[in-house]
Amino acid sequence: MPTRINFVASDDPVAQTARAALIARYGNVPEHEADVIVALGGDGFMLHTLHRTQDLDAPVYGMNRGTVGFLMNEYSESDLLERLAKAEEAVINPLSMKAMCVDGTIHEALAINEVSLLRGGPQAAKLKISIDGHLRLQELVCDGALVATPAGSTAYNYSAHGPILPIGSDVLALTAVAAFRPRRWRGALLPKSAHVRFDVIDAEKRPVMADADSRWVENVLWVEIESDDTIAHRILFDPGHGLEERLIREQFV
Repeated sequence: MPTRINFVASDDPVAQTARAALIARYGNVPEHEADVIVALGGDGFMLHTLHRTQDLDAPVYGMNRGTVGFLMNEYSESDLLERLAKAEEAVINPLSMKAMCVDGTIHEALAINEVSLLRGGPQAAKLKISIDGHLRLQELVCDGALVATPAGSTAYNYSAHGPILPIGSDVLALTAVAAFRPRRWRGALLPKSAHVRFDVIDAEKRPVMADADSRWVENVLWVEIESDDTIAHRILFDPGHGLEERLIREQFV
């Protein structure tokens, strides 16, 4: 049973109050000494915590003190040690994004949920899609497109009518956002090993931005995306409420 806990919280007053109460009850150690990190907030804060602590050995256990909590467990103060001892672990590999802007600058970022390309002006984006060096779609006219991991498949991907992917599956979802041409094209399922490249057609007239877990780059010329197996995010869930169960349950709402 982990006994050394580091508590972190979002800036929300509700999350900060919860952190103070939990520290008073269980104590608090620095992150680098912790057996487990308990994150208090919503899914956005959970993603931030996972990115920030990716080089630490400690898994992250989230408790919902925000507005969205798909990656979080229910909040409770009284039985935390017992819940941590029984928690189930899910391991997630992030996506690696490399983007070049029209000015020639290169930007790199990691995304646990998805990497998305979105139009940056009034006109629809025009994208060319290549997979593993092979041109697969000459022209996609759309509001945007994204590549999602299984963990992120119920987030923006699902809102864009993309498929829900089982946790542990070696699959990525490539999903179009409001595709105009090809009409109603919604994307494809790709192997986890796939290297995806988007080239922006007429980038000056039809600007496009790229976003990796809310870290964005404007005026991109091309974006390359692939899974990064060298990084493993460890997330803890209460028994019976892990990501696999949540993904299944989401499809029967």
